[in-house]
Amino acid sequence: MLVKIALVDSGIGLLAATAALRRLRPDADLVISCDPDGMPWGPRTPEDITEHALACARAAVALEPDALVVACNTASVHALARLRAEFEPELPVIGTVPAIKPATAAGGVVAIWATPATTGSAYQRGLIAEFGGDASEVHEVACPGLAEAVEHADEDAIAAAIAYAAARTPAGTTDVVLGCTHYELVDDRIASALAVPARFHGSADAVAAQALRRITSPTPGAGTLTVLHSGRPAALQTAALNYPQGEVLIGARV
Repeated sequence: MLVKIALVDSGIGLLAATAALRRLRPDADLVISCDPDGMPWGPRTPEDITEHALACARAAVALEPDALVVACNTASVHALARLRAEFEPELPVIGTVPAIKPATAAGGVVAIWATPATTGSAYQRGLIAEFGGDASEVHEVACPGLAEAVEHADEDAIAAAIAYAAARTPAGTTDVVLGCTHYELVDDRIASALAVPARFHGSADAVAAQALRRITSPTPGAGTLTVLHSGRPAALQTAALNYPQGEVLIGARV
């Protein structure tokens, strides 16, 4: 039996984890369930974020996946417990956590790029307290408008948002945590904007690996891609094709 993995996010931030899964297991069927009618989720209340995430998840789960990936930092913060309460243990639910632990392991200067809602939050401060002890310094860098700009492939807005955050990234930064899944789609542009080279730490590869650990090995075959927009069958967003992770998925059967 072929394996099927569903991914949930407000928008195309889930492309990074989806592409990582496609590279690791080209034989897996993938379902991406996002919410163009309700995005962005960040400005919503935690309760509202949870309801939108649950709606996207339920639409995906109706297609009977073998695992559900919450490929969104915001949804993982606010909705992961509810999603697990509803779907586990029958369906493994994998959340997304900023890669603070591996970023701080080398003992350098770490900058965590995240949305304004996440920056300074109790959630992120808790992760820093738990995993940031090996770093010499940890700095939180808010990136207003970057996720929205990436979502719409607005090159001018992407450049402006990156320049704003880069100017607020401390000199001497050795490691950058990409604390929003959208940011992994433009990590090359972020690297170009920083004054000095830095190591980048996203979550997509770790999330993909964890999803595959939670399920049985699939039977080899040609993996398909199914797209849901606020629960409706749809095509992959045009904006997704502006990023390498989106191009990875073009050849999939829909």
